[in-house]
Amino acid sequence: MLRYLCLVVIVQLFWPVHSEAPAYIKQCRRDDPKLVDCFIGAVEHLKPYLASGIPEIQLPSVEPFKMDSLALQLTEGPQGYKITLKNMEAYGASNFQVKSLILSENNEPFKARIIMPKLKIEAKYTSSGVLLIIPASGGGDFHATFEGVSADLTGKTSVREVKGAKYLHIDSLGLVLDVKDVKMSISRAFNNNRILLEATNLFLSENSQVVLEAMQAQLQKKLASEFGKLANQLLKNVPIEQFYVN
Repeated sequence: MLRYLCLVVIVQLFWPVHSEAPAYIKQCRRDDPKLVDCFIGAVEHLKPYLASGIPEIQLPSVEPFKMDSLALQLTEGPQGYKITLKNMEAYGASNFQVKSLILSENNEPFKARIIMPKLKIEAKYTSSGVLLIIPASGGGDFHATFEGVSADLTGKTSVREVKGAKYLHIDSLGLVLDVKDVKMSISRAFNNNRILLEATNLFLSENSQVVLEAMQAQLQKKLASEFGKLANQLLKNVPIEQFYVN
């Protein structure tokens, strides 16, 4: 009896038996001739779980999708107009569609294109400098709506082994963002000084694409970093074998 108990303990420690895949994982067959399409379906199967979060694996909700800060220089010169956005929250990230997916082969990166109909961004902002010949230092609430959003993702992965189980890990992730239409505005700013508020909103209305271009490099880097963290939080909790059905 003692030998049997010792054998059971050894097997559990060094040859873990994986339970069935959790509800948020849609499994695929390894021999499926349309395996890529199945993986795309598996990613889209995650949408409601990403929207609500998955507490059992400490995966937070992406509604809103949170970022820390962006610093933008919008006009040049010693009194150039600068904006800092903080406590950024994006709404609509879970409403995505995977348009294409190329799996990693022969050490080549994987590639994916994701589209989102609309992203709404809310943030706190502070500004300094001169805008349209008016000193415009202050702070308030920033609002933006991105429509027709597409994100091209490129990344490299590796396989890590933990206690006999293999897990996928995203080692690097790049993201290129394209936005068809953007609207920006501010509110509750400059102690509700109407002239400054209207001047700033006029500038943002007429130059929203310029402002987007100014924030794009930082925004892409932060989105890639946060997407990578979310993906790895999921992947480190699901052994590779659980992505497949026997």
